[in-house]
Parts: sequence; structure tokens; C-alpha cells
Amino acid sequence: MTSRAPLWQWSAVEIAGATRDGTLTAIEATEAAISRMESANPDLNAVVEDLSDEARMDAAALDKSDAPKGPLHGVPVTIKINVDQKGHATSNGVAAYKDVIAPDDAPVVRNLKRAGAVVIGRTNTPEFSFRADTDNPLYGRTHNPWGRHVSAGGSSGGAGSAVMAGIGALAHGNDIGGSLRFPASAIGAVTVKPGLGRVPAWNPSQEVERGLLAQSMSVQGLIARNAADLRLSMPALIAPDARDPFHVPMEWRGAALDAPIRVAFTRDDLGFGLHPEVATALDRAASALSDAGYSVEEVEPPLARETGEVGYRALLGEVKTLLGRDIRDHGSETLNAIFDLYYQEFPPFEGAEAVEMLAKRTHYARQWSLFLEDYPLVLTPFLLKPFFRPGRDAEGSEGARDALGASHWSFIMNFLGLPAGNLPTHIADLPSGPQPIGVQIAGRRWREDLIVDAMEAIEAAIPPVCSRLWKKMSEDMVRSDSDVSEH
Repeated sequence: MTSRAPLWQWSAVEIAGATRDGTLTAIEATEAAISRMESANPDLNAVVEDLSDEARMDAAALDKSDAPKGPLHGVPVTIKINVDQKGHATSNGVAAYKDVIAPDDAPVVRNLKRAGAVVIGRTNTPEFSFRADTDNPLYGRTHNPWGRHVSAGGSSGGAGSAVMAGIGALAHGNDIGGSLRFPASAIGAVTVKPGLGRVPAWNPSQEVERGLLAQSMSVQGLIARNAADLRLSMPALIAPDARDPFHVPMEWRGAALDAPIRVAFTRDDLGFGLHPEVATALDRAASALSDAGYSVEEVEPPLARETGEVGYRALLGEVKTLLGRDIRDHGSETLNAIFDLYYQEFPPFEGAEAVEMLAKRTHYARQWSLFLEDYPLVLTPFLLKPFFRPGRDAEGSEGARDALGASHWSFIMNFLGLPAGNLPTHIADLPSGPQPIGVQIAGRRWREDLIVDAMEAIEAAIPPVCSRLWKKMSEDMVRSDSDVSEH
């Protein structure tokens, strides 16, 4: 065995190493993750479809197989409920879609399975996967393992909550405006939103093609507890699949860059104000990168606020045109009120203006491409203040601004199709309770490997936060049991 910790706490790197060298079986790793799911998930509601029986069969088959072992052999993973997994509902958190049964696996699910991963459950998402908070009438709210004083984020809130609680070593999620990075920031996980064309995507259950911006901005990815697990797993994720005709079949590792790699560092609050705890997280990340040999320079990227605002207004224009009726007909009263606020805060581009702004996307992308020639990495805030409380995005205009209004550093990367990672570099002890504070590292197109390298360099100085989280969860459980016994 490679670790003295409980097996459910092992990283994907540790599990895959042990299953590949024969010191651990896939069924042992799977049973540990299932046991953890049984104990932790009732309080979190992160996994909303338990696939324990299938997982046991798949793990047993891996143990009996004589085929070469994949890079993720026996690693327990979860899949978000808005992506097709054969034989299971792709509900997208919407009651009207609870019986949409996938006829086949989506490319991302197929790639994970081919790499040897074992799917133990499917994770929660908000309705239509279009909130920064995870709650829906079909499955209810997903809670943050740090406590109920802070949202679990969204839309991959179930994925983030599961993996950080130890329910699987990796969690699949996706991101059209921040849906991998919001939960990572909320829970202290580590993720990279891949760039446009990097991970093949398609849902075999879909009846019509998605809009052009949805195709360009939405990407599939993974949430993990440390950067090394992303380095292990993402090469498997990007394997080609002919069902995505616009996938770019490039190798994971790009050409080496001359040292020191230049990092543009910005504290720009885009006029919304930068919270001191976020400033601390940024400074700690910058210092760690500098100590690791990166050349960190304070410099402002081009057209930041404008790019983010245009990107989100363009996306909302497409959503209103193509999904507006479905959201009105099948979305809850809460979701429709939130969309009314979205439209108020980010007036959707429509008609000729929408076409013009879609064309202008190339202008913004070109400016950033030129900037990234000089600075291959960019260290930015993600949210400009600590993560918000559950349901904050449904609390009128101020709530919408807290959740999305100051999130331009997220929207920029989706609109331009650039890769962007998130990791925690600080834990804020706030009056409401402790919570991690994440930062964002964006990079050149198709250079997710540079982002993961930088995150590993940061983690060498600032360890992942999972150990502190697990200690807190254990203490909370003891306190809860004590309260029950006293009453």
C-alpha cells in the first residue's frame, strides 16, 4: 500500500499506482469509495444516483481482466447528471427530463471508462445546469462539506462536494461560464477548465444540436483534490472521439518553454472591489510561483471587463433564443426569477447585435492570444469576495451580483475558449465559518499542461486543503452525535 490514510482518502495517483502494481484491487478501491459515499452523502446530497451495484461489477471485471491496465485502473469516479451515461437518466436537474435515458455513453464517460475508472455514482446539478449554486426541485440541494454557511457552488456542485468529501478520487463536471471553477472555489478543490476543442463532447440523447456559443464555451472536465491527479487523468480525458467533429487531437504535453515562464499577475477588481481575503490568496499564489522560479509580473490583461461582459450577454442571448421557452415551461419559479435577474444584470444581445458581438469575439480572442505570447500564464482572481451563502443568487439583484455580477474573470475564459485552472491558496476564518479561497490561473490555448505544472508548483508551498476539511468533517460529525445523545 502507498498510504497509511483510509483508502477513501487516497489520491487518484496513489490508487492507480497501487492497482497497477497489484498491491490493491479495483474492488477494494471501489468498496472504500462506496462505503464513504454511504456515510458522507446523506448529509451532503452530492450523489443523487447511487451506482454501487454497477461499480462492483465493473471493478470485479477489471480485476479478472488480462487486458493492459489503463492509467486510471480502479480509480472511483462520479459523473454529473447532465451528461449521458448509458442506461441512466440525463435529467439535467429538471423533473421533466427525469426519464430521458441515455442510449450510449458520452465521449467523456467512454474515455474515463476506457482508462480504467469505475463510476460509483452520478452527481447533482441545478436546473438546466445554469446556476452558480446547486439546488433543484428534482433532487434538492447539495451541501458544502465545509458547512451550510457557504454554497457548494454550481453547476458542478455535486461533483465538487463529492470529491472533496472523499466520495471518489475524481469527479466529472463541465463548465460553460464557471461550472467547474465555481464549485472548486467554494469547496477548495482543484480543477482545470479545458480550452475549446480539447475534450470531445456530445450527448447521444440530445435531439437537436446546441447553439454555436454553447458549443464554443461549454467544456467537459474533472474536479480533483490535487493537481497531480489532474496531470494523471486529463490525458485520458482528451482522447479523440469521432462523434465530436471539432475535437482537436493534440497531445497533452506541449513544447517546453524557455525558463523562467512569465506569469501576468492581476489584482484588477473590474470596479467591483477586491476582498482582503481574496487579495491574500492571490498574493500567496504569486509568492509561491515566484519562489518556484516563475517570473511573476503585475500587468493588466487586455479588455478584461469588456470581454467578460460581452461574453456573458452573448451567451444569454443564445440561451434566451434557444432555451428560453423550455426554461419558462419546465423550470421552477425560483429558476425563472433568477433568469429574469440574469437578463436584467446582463441584457442579452439579440438580433443583429448578437451576430455582431459573436463576430467581435475573434477580436477579443486575438488580443488575448497576442498577450499570451508574452505571458503564457495569467494569475487572476476568480470571485472577488469569499464564496456566497446557499441561495444567494435567488436573493434579488444584490444576490445575483454577488453570485455572477462580479464573475467576469470566469466568463472571459469561456468566451475566448482559453484553459483556466482553479486551486485554493488560503483558508479564510470568517465569522460565518471557515472556507477556502481559490485563485484562477489561465493559460495559452491548448496548454492545460502549463496550468497544471503551475498549480503543482503552488501546492509544493501551499498544500491542498482536503486534510483540514476532513478533520473538520470528523469534528462536526462527533459534535452532531453528541448533540443527538444529549437530546
